[in-house]
Amino acid sequence: MGQEGNNLRLTIFSPPHAPIGLYKLSMEAVTGSHSNTFTIASFVLLFNPWCQADAVYMDKDDHRKEYVLNQNGIIFQGTTSYMSTLPWNFGQFEDGILDICIELLDMNPKFFKDPSRDCSQRSNPVYVSRVISAMVNFNDDKGILHGRWDDNYSDGVNPMDWIGSVDILRKWKKSGCRPVKYGQCWVFAAVACTVMRCLGIPCRVITNFNSAHDSNANLVIDLYRDEKGDRLNAMNEMIWNYHCWVEGWMNRPDLKPGCNGWQVIDPTPQEKSEETYCCGPASVKAIKNGDVNTRYDTPFVFAEINADVVEWMRKKDGTTLKLHTKTTLVGLMISTKAIGKDEREDITYQYKYPEGSKEERDTFNRANHLNKLTANEEYPLDDSMKINIKVSPDMNKGNDFDVFGMISNASSEERRCYLLMAARTVSYNGRLGPECSKKEIPSLTIEPMSEKKIPLRIFYAQYCNHLKDSNLVKVKLLLHIQQSQTFLVAERDIYLTNPEIKIRILGEPKKFRKLVAELSIKNPLPVPLFGCIFTVEGAGLTQGQKIVEITDPVEPGSTVTVRTDLMPRWAGLHKLVVNFQSDKLKAVKGHWNVIVGE
Repeated sequence: MGQEGNNLRLTIFSPPHAPIGLYKLSMEAVTGSHSNTFTIASFVLLFNPWCQADAVYMDKDDHRKEYVLNQNGIIFQGTTSYMSTLPWNFGQFEDGILDICIELLDMNPKFFKDPSRDCSQRSNPVYVSRVISAMVNFNDDKGILHGRWDDNYSDGVNPMDWIGSVDILRKWKKSGCRPVKYGQCWVFAAVACTVMRCLGIPCRVITNFNSAHDSNANLVIDLYRDEKGDRLNAMNEMIWNYHCWVEGWMNRPDLKPGCNGWQVIDPTPQEKSEETYCCGPASVKAIKNGDVNTRYDTPFVFAEINADVVEWMRKKDGTTLKLHTKTTLVGLMISTKAIGKDEREDITYQYKYPEGSKEERDTFNRANHLNKLTANEEYPLDDSMKINIKVSPDMNKGNDFDVFGMISNASSEERRCYLLMAARTVSYNGRLGPECSKKEIPSLTIEPMSEKKIPLRIFYAQYCNHLKDSNLVKVKLLLHIQQSQTFLVAERDIYLTNPEIKIRILGEPKKFRKLVAELSIKNPLPVPLFGCIFTVEGAGLTQGQKIVEITDPVEPGSTVTVRTDLMPRWAGLHKLVVNFQSDKLKAVKGHWNVIVGE
């Protein structure tokens, strides 16, 4: 404190364990017997990953730039055989976002129940991240996002159409904290990442491919089929094509040594944790070591990446046959955006030991020690017969294309078989749509020491009205070998690629100098597109979203081009994120990096 003439100078030092939030500085002026109190300043205190004594301290500068300061990112979707990328505008430093994040903490039910206790715990990133996990979904509270997975989004926004967190958070604030419609896992994760980074907690979005949802905590997903190979499961135990969550970086003094660092936080409402729809923070290191008694929700996350899958066939008479157990199907290609570049970083081995290794099985057995699997006899297989599904290279949305059932017989005797191939549209979380192609061969002979290739043609006219926004088609191959009365089943999920959005920046990118973005897309479908809309946003490039509507239909094979103005506000690297949607072609994404000079 010091005085310069009539000015009083105050210097405030905050301890690293101080609770985050909005602080107000008041001064009391006393004159004789009278006093007046008035507010002279206010400030928001955040977690500080640059401070060594802070619980979220991160020692590498390039990590802090990526996981705290970077306002854009890439989220991975699709399948293990074809990953797609979703560009995202986190926008944690955009106007009003910090105020919204603080208000989010104050809308937490724990704050209403006991404000002083809640605020005193805001020095702990473990507590704060758990609050964020609960508040990003609207279940149990006045949270941000309403989750929906049934394709009925007419009274809100299709989850696939979002390209950033800023518009979502502003909608929530403007509506008086009513839930924004709608979100799915990557939207929940991306919004949580924005809030975490805004409050100073290093954070990144994670995609787990072939993610298990284990509702009964036995580390096993039981999948049942009928004699046609169709799945009979309810949705409570499924294998999702992918599932997204976030990791936050923090110390864990509440756990045994070795559990600091990245922690899984999942705001998608799946199962309740302590009577609330939230998940985490669960230590990634504890997950890898199978320490499922570690708080919070470690068994659920462990199952998402490690559950064994047991396939059963339920016959018409009600009896079941156990076909096989797959120990290497779940938790593949766990992915996040690489530091400093728009590429994928594979972090699978941060979560688990290599599949099939002794360490991996030992970890699974350690995690499953209270829940030993019943030793069921495996259904006998014909080891000489192998099947798989191959695809053609032209699997673009709008095309007709072929898939191939490959059947090999390694024995010295022929095999007489019943074959069924079928294709159905499917959502990323396993919900099946109608059948769009089918081939049935009641009597198929496979010669000794030979292989047969059976084509299945899939026509655009048959899948176009049923394809989900995830652009996925599930192909099934069922082979019933008559001599041995055994069954073989193979499945493959196919991702149909969208057309490319081409982006050109017209003008020299300088701070506070108008730029023009030129956007174009070619209609790949055999039908015209109606109701075409480009949506554009980018932290530091636009003030909120910019929407360009096209009134005329876009004919098959033709290209539509639009322009929109940008106004860079900060120097440095920025990402322009674009979404295109129409009646027949939806959720097409594009992005372009823009380097803005002073």
